[in-house]
Amino acid sequence: MTAVSLLQYFPAALRERIPDRQLAEAEEIRVRVGQAVEILGKSGYVTDAVVEQSMLYEMLNYLTGYSLYALREEMRQGFFTIEGGHRVGLCGHVSYHGTDLGNRTDVLTQIGGLNIRVAREVKGCAKPLAPYLRNGEHIYNTLVFAPPGVGKTTFLRDCIRIFSAGEDGLRGLKIGVVDERSEIAACHQGVPQNDLGPKTDVLDNCPKEQGIQMLLRSMSPEVIAVDELGGEADYRALMQAAGAGVSILGTVHAGTKQEVYQKPKLGALLENGSWRLVRLVRNEEGEREIILYFPGREEGIWIS
Repeated sequence: MTAVSLLQYFPAALRERIPDRQLAEAEEIRVRVGQAVEILGKSGYVTDAVVEQSMLYEMLNYLTGYSLYALREEMRQGFFTIEGGHRVGLCGHVSYHGTDLGNRTDVLTQIGGLNIRVAREVKGCAKPLAPYLRNGEHIYNTLVFAPPGVGKTTFLRDCIRIFSAGEDGLRGLKIGVVDERSEIAACHQGVPQNDLGPKTDVLDNCPKEQGIQMLLRSMSPEVIAVDELGGEADYRALMQAAGAGVSILGTVHAGTKQEVYQKPKLGALLENGSWRLVRLVRNEEGEREIILYFPGREEGIWIS
């Protein structure tokens, strides 16, 4: 499903105010009650029609197939994923049930705005790097880092696809993906909407620590891929996976190699085995470039 096809989810009163050419390059579509629809992409665009409450709920009916409450559990995370892998984030009033802070449940009600994050695959973006990550029939433990917005998840997704499919006469690898925020595979009704290769298994909307344990017990992966490493539990689970001979593909928010090593617990993880660090940067033209760091070498090499 292309970005232009998202027009079908808008009420007729808004649909006719949104040019196809603006949707074609959209990265985010923000819909707020009382405000005009805002389309963010290479060039910003704001419609001349104000969104009414009834329009927003009409959109939600279209987006959820008239089954808004069937997605209540998913919506507790603040978003749900639609066909094509597009992610719909929600804002509104949050109601809490229960007095115990650790056990209370929350429900998003009286929704006042949504944000459609347009899913885009960039197949081949990791191809220049792939030969440097191969270790015979396997791959090196690899951590991709960059500030937000540079494309870590897009890059990770393409690495998974390449190594799962196999290239240059090498066999495809069994890859297990723990997709805690549904951003890698963009599953819709349990089925990945993004191409992750033929030998990839996905645990969607699953905490990384729990998902890694599940994959190790049941799927015998050769590679485990995770996005946005952060908590101590994440690193503890990955150290166990690496100790079991499973290769790791992961991402983390950081601007420099020094920032990576300064993160609590991450430095210890990187000492456990031979790791490749991959830094993504944007040049002056806005194009993504790749810097690869080998173990024990301070300076990286430019791949593209």
